[in-house]
Amino acid sequence: MIQRILICAFILGFFLGNTVAQGPPITADKPIMLGKGSVIFKTLTEIRDTDEMTWVSAPLMVHYLPTSNSLVGIHIPFVNMNAKDVVMSGDGAALGDIQLLGKYQFYRKDQTGKTFRMVAKTLQTIPIMEEREMGLQDMGVYQSYLGIVAGLESIKYGISNELGYNFIPSRKRDELRYKLGFGLPLLKPSYPVNQINLYFEYANNWAVQAKEFEMLYAQGIQYARRKLTYEVSVQFPLIQTLEGEARRNYSVFLGMRYAL
Repeated sequence: MIQRILICAFILGFFLGNTVAQGPPITADKPIMLGKGSVIFKTLTEIRDTDEMTWVSAPLMVHYLPTSNSLVGIHIPFVNMNAKDVVMSGDGAALGDIQLLGKYQFYRKDQTGKTFRMVAKTLQTIPIMEEREMGLQDMGVYQSYLGIVAGLESIKYGISNELGYNFIPSRKRDELRYKLGFGLPLLKPSYPVNQINLYFEYANNWAVQAKEFEMLYAQGIQYARRKLTYEVSVQFPLIQTLEGEARRNYSVFLGMRYAL
């Protein structure tokens, strides 16, 4: 059943991707890249509430484009966990697992008022924290993610897709991930940039070996002014087959990015 949901969502996303698009998404990714030599500083703080604790991750992310079709980046998160039950352990703030990002755009088709692109993506997680689980998100273990991001962007509205697989060699927690995001601009295109975007984003995470699954929906709004972008999104589960502290009630995302 889960496999069918993922396959149907992926097919639907790619068919819609031939007619619509908008970015950049908030909780998802996009294949559109800035010019060679660009640098992006960004953060996307997540405040996640579960039955057992409140978990906050505030990452500093730096992305650099050595060429117009490639990107490298580093994500350094600061994590704070507060248990709701005084008997539980694990409270406190710490440096989170560092992530190294690489993207390569291997397909691009530009048409009047729109562009369709595809990107290969890898995300390598270097363990820093003490090992533990937070739902379908492991900490303190090496992880290797490989995926493909595809989307078409126009001045009217848009869509992004991402399908990937996350390897965790030390544990039986490999994960199949699929994200689907829609964007809708509320203002007419202008230069300098002055835009408000609404985002409707879905995330499907399936722990293949553990046979656990979650489908999440995020509703977000974004304001872009010149080189600065501010964004907020609320994410909640539609389906989850997890137990204990793994079961999330909701997440709030607060983000900002600046492009040089």
